[in-house]
Amino acid sequence: MVMGATNGIGRSGGVQSLDRAFALLEHLADGDLALSELAVRSGLPLPTIHRIVRTLVASGYVRQLPSRRYGLGPRLIGLGEAASRMLGSWAQPQLAALVDAVGETANMAMLDGDAVVYVAQAPSRHSMRMFTEVGRRVPVHCTGVGKALIAGLPEPAVRALLARTGMAAQTPHTITDPDALLRELERIRRQGHAVDDAEQELGVRCVAVAVPGVPSPTAVSVSGPESRVTWAAVEQITPVLHAAAQALGTELSGRVAR
Repeated sequence: MVMGATNGIGRSGGVQSLDRAFALLEHLADGDLALSELAVRSGLPLPTIHRIVRTLVASGYVRQLPSRRYGLGPRLIGLGEAASRMLGSWAQPQLAALVDAVGETANMAMLDGDAVVYVAQAPSRHSMRMFTEVGRRVPVHCTGVGKALIAGLPEPAVRALLARTGMAAQTPHTITDPDALLRELERIRRQGHAVDDAEQELGVRCVAVAVPGVPSPTAVSVSGPESRVTWAAVEQITPVLHAAAQALGTELSGRVAR
């Protein structure tokens, strides 16, 4: 543990070495990094980083690659799955209320590395409905939840993400040009919601908004066949979706803080 004027206690009252370890894990969540890159991103001295990373490798929370870069380790998978299940159970009442209000399937999703993962769902009661299984990972560039989430990122981060993932066309309507997507993200920031207009799946329209006040990037969406989720319906769904996102943000941030 690093001792000094703080006696090993971080500014927030936590143990400083734990604060630093979690900060390094968050940097590694963006992708595999060398120790020198971790030093640049974190501002920590290399000897400190080396000591913390060595401990995390020994415990399985970080893995060392043959290239001498470091990435997240396998022990985090179980923790992540458990956290997703817990968040999903907390969100379920709000998602069910959203389905009652708009009549279409409601989803909650989180940014996980360079992709989006669905962590909770309340299905529509219609026989023909949008179905996305919890745990499914989807691209950010062609989904409502993905665009709602990356709209909050700075442009260089978005360009770097798209360079890593590519922008494969899922349908003829998928945006496959980074500049066009950046213009779309600017529009999303102005209007406060994102729309997937048959960009991931033909015949399906989705409207999504980011959940405010939560520690990890999270979005909530409503999806359904475009015959029901018309543009007029989107106008009616959007304020209900914003209210649900606000309620989810209050609920999730309150539970995390306990």
